[in-house]
Amino acid sequence: MKYDYAEYVVLLKALSDETRLKIIDMLSGEELCACKILEKFSITQPTLSYHMKTLTDSGIIKSRRDGAWMKYTLNKKRIDELNEFLINVVLEK
Repeated sequence: MKYDYAEYVVLLKALSDETRLKIIDMLSGEELCACKILEKFSITQPTLSYHMKTLTDSGIIKSRRDGAWMKYTLNKKRIDELNEFLINVVLEK
């Protein structure tokens, strides 16, 4: 099967950081504003912004402005695509 492997490299790089994996885990149950995410880490707001940009650029999370706040949710369609890719690459011979 043919894939655009470069597309999945971006996704996998986004997942290759412990903080970003924890953020994805936090978002698995609900939409959260950046302020709530920041409360769970010992990082600065600019560092959180870097992580969130990496995740949104990869397409794995979506963001929306709600007044002065940014709110984030998982992009389940993108996660399903990644899951399908990994299953096909690993299990198909």
